Amino acid sequence: MHRVQVARLRGEESISVAFVEGTEDELFVLAVSANIDHGLPLSRVDREAAAVRILRAYPHWSDRAIAEVTGLAAKKIKQVRERASAELPHLDARIGRDGRARPSNSAERRRQASEVILANPGASLREVARIVGISPGTVRDVRRRMLRGEDPVPERRQITAAQPAADLPVPSAVLTTDDLVTIVRSMSQDPALRFSATGRTLLRVLHGNATIRDTWHEFVRAVPEHRVEDVAHLARGCAEELRRFADALERRQRNQVRDDRP
Repeated sequence: MHRVQVARLRGEESISVAFVEGTEDELFVLAVSANIDHGLPLSRVDREAAAVRILRAYPHWSDRAIAEVTGLAAKKIKQVRERASAELPHLDARIGRDGRARPSNSAERRRQASEVILANPGASLREVARIVGISPGTVRDVRRRMLRGEDPVPERRQITAAQPAADLPVPSAVLTTDDLVTIVRSMSQDPALRFSATGRTLLRVLHGNATIRDTWHEFVRAVPEHRVEDVAHLARGCAEELRRFADALERRQRNQVRDDRP
């Protein structure tokens, strides 16, 4: 609103903008993130106040996810969360910067990682991390502790682990519309996608494809006879592009796994 006022004072009739649809809380997060990166930096007091508001709106976000938005350290967010604990709901899981839900207490996941490592000693850090749902850095720490003959869970974390969040549907050859929508909804909670222009575009594309399955029969009837061949050709072309997109993602993942191997 400040930039709009300046444009008016200069006599300008139009201004370039990035138009974003969202709730007041979503736009607040986006505004804080934008003002961290450019313009007059927010003061530390402003950033801490923003962290409190974001915690109230998104208590399920991890400390690191909020730290990335506010420009504060994750340890500082943890302190802010502890001070505001009376106002926040107790959650067994939080959503990290990668959009994955993880238990607030990682003790149980560390033990699961140690079991995977024992069953498959040659597995890379990324493979174990993907299976268990923790970071490769945590897997590395678990592996080192096991090599030293120590408990995979540090003493300070040896408390009753929270139950893990419900898993998303496992991708398979056939997914229902509900499965697809559940996956997209989970992705929409990921700050890395939600608060970038490219990420929001991707989410819109995926959401459209996820929710359209049950309405194909309506589209079949709506296509005029003289356009059937064109629409069918276009649909196959779009499907092929989506397949190539999926193949590219899987190749990137395989390359990362290879690069991570000792």
